[in-house]
Amino acid sequence: MVHQAGCEGVGVEVLIVIVVLLLATVVLVSVGDRLNLPWPVLLTLVTAVVIVIPQMPSLHIEPEIILPIFLPPLLWAIGQRVSWGMLRRSWRSVLIYSIALTAVSALVVGWATWMIVPGISIALALAIGAAVAPPDPVAVEAVAEPVGIPRRVISNLQTEGIFNDAVSLVLFQIALAALTAGTDPQPLSALGSFAYSALVAVALGLALGWGGSLLRRNLSDTVARSALTLVIPFGVYIIAEELHASGVVAVVIAAIQMASYSADLTAEERLANTAFWNVLEMLATGLAFGLIGLQAGELLYSADSNVLTMIWHGVLISAVAIGTRLAWLTGMWLWGRWRGSRRTTPRSFAEVLVMTWAGMRGLVTLALALSLPEMADGLRTEAVFIVLTVLFFTMVFPGLTLPWLVRVLGVSATAEKDDHEEQELLQIAQRAMWESMYKTVAESGDLQSFEQLKHVVTSMMDRIEEGQKTGDFQERWAERQRQREFMNLVRQKSVLAAQAAVLDVRNKYDYEVVSSVLYQIDVQVQAQDAMEQGPGALTMSLHKSFISGEHKLDREKAEQLFKTTEMRIISAQKELDDEALRVATRQLPVVGGADARERE
Repeated sequence: MVHQAGCEGVGVEVLIVIVVLLLATVVLVSVGDRLNLPWPVLLTLVTAVVIVIPQMPSLHIEPEIILPIFLPPLLWAIGQRVSWGMLRRSWRSVLIYSIALTAVSALVVGWATWMIVPGISIALALAIGAAVAPPDPVAVEAVAEPVGIPRRVISNLQTEGIFNDAVSLVLFQIALAALTAGTDPQPLSALGSFAYSALVAVALGLALGWGGSLLRRNLSDTVARSALTLVIPFGVYIIAEELHASGVVAVVIAAIQMASYSADLTAEERLANTAFWNVLEMLATGLAFGLIGLQAGELLYSADSNVLTMIWHGVLISAVAIGTRLAWLTGMWLWGRWRGSRRTTPRSFAEVLVMTWAGMRGLVTLALALSLPEMADGLRTEAVFIVLTVLFFTMVFPGLTLPWLVRVLGVSATAEKDDHEEQELLQIAQRAMWESMYKTVAESGDLQSFEQLKHVVTSMMDRIEEGQKTGDFQERWAERQRQREFMNLVRQKSVLAAQAAVLDVRNKYDYEVVSSVLYQIDVQVQAQDAMEQGPGALTMSLHKSFISGEHKLDREKAEQLFKTTEMRIISAQKELDDEALRVATRQLPVVGGADARERE
């Protein structure tokens, strides 16, 4: 009974620690948003504080279960952002940065570690090099996107994150096998293992990704379809590891394969999946950082070696890792400049510095370090602290100083040029939306609605075409947006006032009545928020709101109500916008030609 009570006490303590870590992650993300600081940097700082505070809860995690627990969902989240078309377009970047740069970084850092740390084996040095080689795409996105780095550079950094974890993990497993056997890694044997591991993993990922998409297609419940994407990564990883293939490569390939069937999903399911995986990725990263920080703190206070010496070794190896990345990117810049190519990235030495500074290590680096097995000579502790030091110096300092560096180098000044493709795609999407509405109303036989919509569509499409020819579409659209602000504010306040009035008297009425009225008002609030983002966002918002109300309405009625309300809101918005523009300009020019003027 005593033993059972003790086990229960330990279980409760572990549960408390997990809940506190998850709550801390949520708080840190919120604090980061308020302070305009990337949350992975704050997470790293808190992890460092946890490590150095004595008498923190002791939480031991078996090294062999760290990777299977944390890697599959995070790798799946990365793979879902990739498509086969993207890989075909960016295969050079994938080869140069995601594969070659990672492998070279692992080998150079491994060699430097072997030279710097006394008594370390080649296998352990290579394992450390593999652990610190891959930048973390989650951290890179969180830090790089808000500071105004050109989209082309961010895209290149994201491309680097597709397979770099897989390459580093394969090298790490080769080093780990040699370390366990007590031998040095054999290049030919390692190359053969790498080829087998990668080829089997790719085949397995393609097969299981196709099978997963087939299973998802036959599931009718939205929740079950979303839950399937959480189960598959673990299954793919375990099967691949049992076949002695790379579980990491298999998970990424399976994620890309399933994402290629995204046309099978409804808009509601895509929104739900995106939100689900964003939350899961954030919480899993925070939990992993916290748990690993607790275990690293336990290692710190049980270490026999000189902690300052271990940290100094880590500083030197951090310099080697950063220098290797700088040298590689400089070489790519000079090569592209010599060839006279404007398609290569980086295009200037300023971009070289920014991309070097954005090579932040993250969760995979931590997980690999703590998955090292126990060693009789105590070198595991030093290896862990070397990796943690590299993580700190490549995450915290770059994360806090990257905005300053971008501003000083003037890299963000070219960001506006990268908006051209987005604007072009938005115009294509908007044109397709209006053409679809035009066709639908024309086929309905409702002549009054047809004439009203024909005028709106003709005017809008002519403005889009003229904007594409003259290049001033963006300016005209911005001016119209400014003129609409007042009317948007009036509509927003009126709907929120209605919502507040119902909430104030909700205790006086039946719950079902209040719920029904609030639902209708909430739809209008959501639609109002979406109006400020444009017609496309309005359509997505309304569709999600109405279809999510299936507990009150069947799907067919919900669809009909959605279409009716959407048309009413668009029509009302058009009338209010026209009135606001007439008041503001005293005359609303119509670009739709003479016929449009006569109809008006």
